[in-house]
Amino acid sequence: MISEKQIKIIETPRDGMQGFDTIIPTRKKIEYINLLLQCGFDTVEVGSFVSQKAIPQMADTTKVLEGLDYSKTRSKIAVLVSNLKFGELAAKFDVVDHIFFPFSTSPTFLRKNLHSTLEETMATLDGLQNLCVKTGKELVAFISLPFGDPYGDPWSIELVNDRVEKLVNKGIRKIPFADTIGDVDPQVVDEVYGGVVPNFPGIEFGLHAHAYPGRGKNKVASAWKHGVRRFDTVIGGLGGCPMTDRELVGNLSLEALIAWCESKNVETGLNME
Repeated sequence: MISEKQIKIIETPRDGMQGFDTIIPTRKKIEYINLLLQCGFDTVEVGSFVSQKAIPQMADTTKVLEGLDYSKTRSKIAVLVSNLKFGELAAKFDVVDHIFFPFSTSPTFLRKNLHSTLEETMATLDGLQNLCVKTGKELVAFISLPFGDPYGDPWSIELVNDRVEKLVNKGIRKIPFADTIGDVDPQVVDEVYGGVVPNFPGIEFGLHAHAYPGRGKNKVASAWKHGVRRFDTVIGGLGGCPMTDRELVGNLSLEALIAWCESKNVETGLNME
């Protein structure tokens, strides 16, 4: 367990890169991520195994994984997957420590993002968790839209608790909440974490915040108040989720999180040079 003043920063170039309209050359991705691997992040999410038609930017994730230099890093390596087949592909790489999976409280968003029903997604989670146990990986299950549902599906803090409980019962211990749309009020972030975190001692909750510039730090403060110490960032605040049918609002910027940490005397563990 990390202390009160420590923080886990998960840098997610995968999320940032998928916001670009043009395809970034593989060699440029490798050069960039190799630099990130030297910075001291807890985890670096280097790519994803998803539909190449849906997210063409990530079509070269295999080549990126094969081209990275892992000899100078203490960061864990993560990739995101959208189904069990892609999970099996990710699990073949010994260097991958964490497999990320985008769960959601919203059936509508599951259809948009994964083309899957709630029941099918639960079965996928079972398969991925069994795969991770077998291969020595760890499954990190993100819950998208835990702070409200813009699609009109039922939503409540009780529902969020129910979804978390289902994940915990599967043996999943890392559960970041994702403000996928990016327009959630920090007060709601406060209320949701306050209504969920105390019910699940020992679970590592996190925050994956999409946010307009200047609006991310208040969400960080709301999550921190309830013991959340795991935060996803992207340098420059780039990216966002392209599967929402809405504009990309960007991610919590690393710069904003560092500034917040400095104001609170929180040690980031990063090599600033």
